[in-house]
Amino acid sequence: MDATEIKVGQLGIKYVLDGSPTGSFGVFELTVPPGSNVPPPHSHANNEECVYVLAGNLRYTIGGETRDLAPGQSMSTPKGAVHAFSNPFTENARALIIQSPDIGAQYFKDIAVVVNAGGPPDKAALVAVMSRYGLVPAAPK
Repeated sequence: MDATEIKVGQLGIKYVLDGSPTGSFGVFELTVPPGSNVPPPHSHANNEECVYVLAGNLRYTIGGETRDLAPGQSMSTPKGAVHAFSNPFTENARALIIQSPDIGAQYFKDIAVVVNAGGPPDKAALVAVMSRYGLVPAAPK
């Protein structure tokens, strides 16, 4: 697997194992700089997800539970659960993300085209890409 970093805005994604071709689990390293723009709260219609922090701290929310995860800590997101993450801290956060089954590196490449186009992202285009891969934006509160 090519470990080239995919840049989605300020976020970095490096795939370790792309399980999408075989419908198996996938693993990627996510880098989240302090204060960076992150995806809106969303759920996965087809995937479970686990986040394991390698460095820095990452704020992670599943449903109504929010935790500030330090290196060595993790949270698991069941299929269909609304979740979100952010980095309101002062140093880069790095985490391993495990998905089963994997949505694949192509999702991040497709979303990067929209996010990296310049100016505010086209929300309709973002939702269209998310929907193609089974991601469901959470209803606004």
